[in-house]
Amino acid sequence: MMKQIVYAIAAIVIILLAIPSMLVLIYPAPAERPVQQAVEERGTPVSPTVKKQVKHIDFSVRVFRVETGKINTVPLEEYVMGVVAGEMPAEFEVEALKAQALAARTYITLRLAKKDFNDVPKGAHVTDTVKHQVYMDDKQKRERWGSAYTWKEARIRQAIEQTAGQVLTYQNAPINATFFSTSNGYTENSEDYWENKIPYLRSVKVPWDNVSPRYAETVTMTVQQLEKKLKTKIAQPVAAGNSTWQKVLSRTAGQRVKEVKIGDKTFTGREVRTMLGLNSSHFTMNIENGKVKISTLGYGHGVGMSQWGANGMAKEGKTAEEIVAYFYKGVQIESAEKWIK
Repeated sequence: MMKQIVYAIAAIVIILLAIPSMLVLIYPAPAERPVQQAVEERGTPVSPTVKKQVKHIDFSVRVFRVETGKINTVPLEEYVMGVVAGEMPAEFEVEALKAQALAARTYITLRLAKKDFNDVPKGAHVTDTVKHQVYMDDKQKRERWGSAYTWKEARIRQAIEQTAGQVLTYQNAPINATFFSTSNGYTENSEDYWENKIPYLRSVKVPWDNVSPRYAETVTMTVQQLEKKLKTKIAQPVAAGNSTWQKVLSRTAGQRVKEVKIGDKTFTGREVRTMLGLNSSHFTMNIENGKVKISTLGYGHGVGMSQWGANGMAKEGKTAEEIVAYFYKGVQIESAEKWIK
């Protein structure tokens, strides 16, 4: 009887000792669990899962560095990384960064396909400024991002890797993939800001941009300063609240000023924006206490993809493919290989 009790106790002990091992098999220890959740919580991307076959194209872009006066030869995808870093906040959603990568790669692909480099120093394809696309090298990224460099670089690299070699096309040709920071609530038809009507650059509603820090701005100047900058004459004195000195004659499909009369001259909205250095051609003017107050909505020309709009769409779960299809009507995504040689 005693032996049976001893055997029973021994069996119980063996079972109790085995339970932790069984639990480990069912519930992995915290150290063995994937770090994905912790990584995502601080905004750093995990190892990218490529949704489709992507292809790196063996081609280098010759970038004229304005500050040094030198030409840097940069592999295509590294160039696109530098552009996305320079043109869009790394904190944006990955799908928005991917949409920006598609636009940036398309821009340089179209430029290379046309082989029109008359606006850059001999031997270069493109500059590193807003004249073409802002480009930052690794040193500049480290200086700008500081301690956030590692996760920001990884986040942008994920966007590049998942779109490598891909460009936006319309009728079998790379598009003019224009983009800008912040809309006034709409994008513009191309012909309302530039001269040519481009079928894929159509005005669309953009309800996401009012969270942008550049959405609304007010600048103030004297009446004399306004007259000097616009080379016009406003009848003096102008009482507060009197708006007869200026009148909006027409608006664009994107709700920006198309034509406006200020003083004794008529201007396009784009002309006023350029001459006064405004954020947008969506503006209103009022005179208060002898000063002209000009309020704008949006930041940029308004044609093509709104970057803050792209981020808003990504926050709602839209993919990069859905984002570019919204801002560039009727486009396809193809390999850049046949246009880059």
